[in-house]
Amino acid sequence: MAGLGSEIMDKSRKHALLDFLQRKVFDPVLNAKPDGRPEADIAKLEHVQKATEADAARYRRYVSADEVVTNFKRDLSSAAAKTIHAQLRQLRLPTIADIRDEFEDLADGPGRRT
Repeated sequence: MAGLGSEIMDKSRKHALLDFLQRKVFDPVLNAKPDGRPEADIAKLEHVQKATEADAARYRRYVSADEVVTNFKRDLSSAAAKTIHAQLRQLRLPTIADIRDEFEDLADGPGRRT
């Protein structure tokens, strides 16, 4: 029965992490409007929105909270992510780097260190 309790806790933690990422990063990027942006920025916005949608789907496929945390940390420093982060900053949109501390606090939770 202890295994079931820890499985439920992990699913709850995973859901909290995914919800946090969705609200703080994915939704603001996906809901950004091209209105009033220069043509080059509109193309960049479309590109980062496609990449963000793919990232959000990838995060939803992770099995555990620990897998979400591990890949979040990888995404902070991967070359591909750094390119997208730079484009998001140019568009004045949030990146996962912007919410790193909050995410890590949530991921660590009470009595937990990742």
